[in-house]
Amino acid sequence: MLNQTSVTEFLLLGVTDIQELQPVLFVIFLATYIVSLAGNGAILMVVISDSRLHSPTYCFLGNLSCLDICYSTVTLPKMLGNFLSTLKTISFLGCISQLHFFHFLGSTESMLLAMMGFDRFVAMCKPLHYILIMNHQVCIQLAVTVWIIIVFFHALLHSVMTSHLNFCCSNHIHHIFCDVKPLLELACGTIELNEWLLNTVTGTIAMGSFFLTFLSYFYIIIYLFFKTHSYSMLHKALSTCASHFSVVVLFFVPVDFVYIHPASSSSVDQDQIIAIIKKGYLDIWHNIGKMLMSKQDDSYRRVYTTVCIFLNV
Repeated sequence: MLNQTSVTEFLLLGVTDIQELQPVLFVIFLATYIVSLAGNGAILMVVISDSRLHSPTYCFLGNLSCLDICYSTVTLPKMLGNFLSTLKTISFLGCISQLHFFHFLGSTESMLLAMMGFDRFVAMCKPLHYILIMNHQVCIQLAVTVWIIIVFFHALLHSVMTSHLNFCCSNHIHHIFCDVKPLLELACGTIELNEWLLNTVTGTIAMGSFFLTFLSYFYIIIYLFFKTHSYSMLHKALSTCASHFSVVVLFFVPVDFVYIHPASSSSVDQDQIIAIIKKGYLDIWHNIGKMLMSKQDDSYRRVYTTVCIFLNV
């Protein structure tokens, strides 16, 4: 019987055990990873190199791209290695580390999207006060608050509490990477506190961020309809909002299904399907949405050109 002291590694069962499909899956997820690195890297380079983009809006966009690079790197390289390996193991420490950084970066991104929504609200509804409200000092304070005070300790709670569980049933994880819910399926003893942290705290951070973002854009739309009399200005503003909100929806919908909905007998399989779709499909559209967020500026052409050069297309 396995327990916490005897479990030194886990076996990631992955997408399928059909060996003939492993190379195909490797190519698909490798392409996804390259597109993610290229798209986000290009956005980050353009934001850093162009002094005209050294504003809170593009600072947030650059941070979001940096987060996405790290977010993908936490899980995809290990997945790619497992597709080509017959021994799909991950060490206990490696599993807990992957879990920690997955939640750390994911929670940070959710709150960063909320801050970007607030930034758009101030820029469109309070343009004369924008420099006063969204100055450099405020951006740093927001970043420190999110990265260190809120998100780091939230992710640390998950990793510490999960690492102290007893794993007595099996060390086979029915998932493509280490996450809290698949590990709770293997745990023995009481897991009520872990489930409460996952469903309540993680759910509150995710849905709270989504609600704040939705509220910002709801107010923007109402404000524009009543205050803007120029159709071209209204169309431009709504296009920018739609691009950002598409990024928000593509990020939060999988989070809602995995961490907000109550667990069921098929929840692990459902979570794995959602994770596969997100890693293989939604992340690409997530990157496209971020590029469209800067479509109203000349920088969009530079981002697009840089991506094409990077991919040699």
